[in-house]
Amino acid sequence: MTATEPAVRDATAADTAPQPAPGATAPRTPLIARAAAEAVGTAALVAVVVGSGIQATDLTDDVALQLLANSTATVFGLGVLILLLGPVSGAHFNPAVTLAEWWTGRRGGAGVNARELAVYVPSQIVGAIAGAILADAMFGEPLVKWSTHDRSAGNLLLGEVVATAGLILLIFGLARTDRLRFAPVAVASYIGAAYWFTSSTSFANPAVTVGRAFTDTFAGIAPASVPGFIAMQLIGAVAGLALVAVIFMRGRTDNATPPA
Repeated sequence: MTATEPAVRDATAADTAPQPAPGATAPRTPLIARAAAEAVGTAALVAVVVGSGIQATDLTDDVALQLLANSTATVFGLGVLILLLGPVSGAHFNPAVTLAEWWTGRRGGAGVNARELAVYVPSQIVGAIAGAILADAMFGEPLVKWSTHDRSAGNLLLGEVVATAGLILLIFGLARTDRLRFAPVAVASYIGAAYWFTSSTSFANPAVTVGRAFTDTFAGIAPASVPGFIAMQLIGAVAGLALVAVIFMRGRTDNATPPA
């Protein structure tokens, strides 16, 4: 045995060690780094949503084309952000996802703890507001102008329940089946589809909902509509977790000794 062999084995082990999958919380990352990732990621996501909405309305009066441009930019932006920041914070960018992860891990399982929950959610909200202001600044809009886009109709609220339930089912279903490595593509694709198949255009995110109230542009939501949307998103998160529990039910191992 030579002196270099242990070093070679150590290097090989490091290369083959499992790496955090996108969408999976990395507990060894300092909490301040994870909070920064959540704030920056949510800010960038809202900037993409709001900015592409402004750009679309500047380029065309066709609402269908506006929504197509807005949803396409969101799909690509969200996928990149999850891929980049997933290994740092889990790339939640969404209090509903963070709350769902805390709930599922509250008995000592994998997931954020209460302290991390208390840091993640404010970081996401602050980031969302900053992202809306940044988008308005880039396009010469008033930095803060409350949206006048009313979204209080019952069918829109139902759309938020469906959108959020589907998002939670997807993320935690991927986790249950050990496929979180597909999260950047799967989550971005789902949100892009939900833009079109839900009546609410799939906010599915309390922090993003708050941020979008700060801009009176295509992607905005009137402050009076925010509480209803958030309430429906939380209901959707509960429904999504219930679906995960039923669909991805873990089987029991029969340890009984067979008869002789």
